[in-house]
Amino acid sequence: MSSNVLDPVLPTPAAQVEPRAGWQRLMLLPLVILAGMGLSVEAGLLGPLGAQVGHLWATLSIFGVGTALLFLLLLFSGPQPGPAFSQLPRWQLLGGVLGPIYVVVLTLATPHIGIAMTMIAILSGQVGKSVLIDHFGWFGSARKPVNGERWLALVLIVVALILIARG
Repeated sequence: MSSNVLDPVLPTPAAQVEPRAGWQRLMLLPLVILAGMGLSVEAGLLGPLGAQVGHLWATLSIFGVGTALLFLLLLFSGPQPGPAFSQLPRWQLLGGVLGPIYVVVLTLATPHIGIAMTMIAILSGQVGKSVLIDHFGWFGSARKPVNGERWLALVLIVVALILIARG
């Protein structure tokens, strides 16, 4: 048992994913950047949708469409490797709670503070928490101690948040 109260129950080291080689990581970056662009588009769509049908209905519609799409992908992709849901630690399913909270907040905030402010605020929270997760190796991730460059990156994102808020 870990001495740090904030540490969640961690999976065995065998559950950790091996880091990709340098060229594979570079190939993933454009895909991740495109996914990030998709979040900005989603925010732009959710604000007006939430105003028209209600924020919770807008969130439900987004997750409904996503669920249908994922069901079709699973249906045509064949069996998936890995353990059954019943064999997973319950804390790993927490993302199912965090996703709708994120989308509801996105739906509520975007019409009031704008897409750029919403996205940079989300980014600052994501990077801040990600630095901590990496540093402590939470959730079975590989430990990557916080160094000066990571602190500087976080500070620059907070500076970007302030500049966008003032602009």
